[in-house]
Amino acid sequence: VQLQASGGGLVQVGGSLRLSCAASGTIFGIAAMGWYRQAPENQRELVAVISSDGTTTYLDSVKGRFTISRANAKNTVYLQMNSLKSEDTSVYYCNADLLDRLGDPLPFTYWGQGTLVTVSS
Repeated sequence: VQLQASGGGLVQVGGSLRLSCAASGTIFGIAAMGWYRQAPENQRELVAVISSDGTTTYLDSVKGRFTISRANAKNTVYLQMNSLKSEDTSVYYCNADLLDRLGDPLPFTYWGQGTLVTVSS
């Protein structure tokens, strides 16, 4: 299984970007998909996560600005980022918690390669 993230880039403060992350390979089901970010010298932090039933959780600092969604048929998760701030500059990573053929969660998480988001003032 591979996760391919895309959509990062350079944007001005107040601008928008949409990140995408597609999972490919032998997939029986996906329990949850999420986005994390890590800036230099900072720990990786959870930005947003969406479960299989559509329940979402957000980092407090992005609430009202970012929206996570998923297209189950495409095994893809999106992160719409609006009103971007300079402090949103980071490498963004997607991840996915997969299910086995019996519907039980696998004991590990898959990660994408990261996509850089730079917000300039």
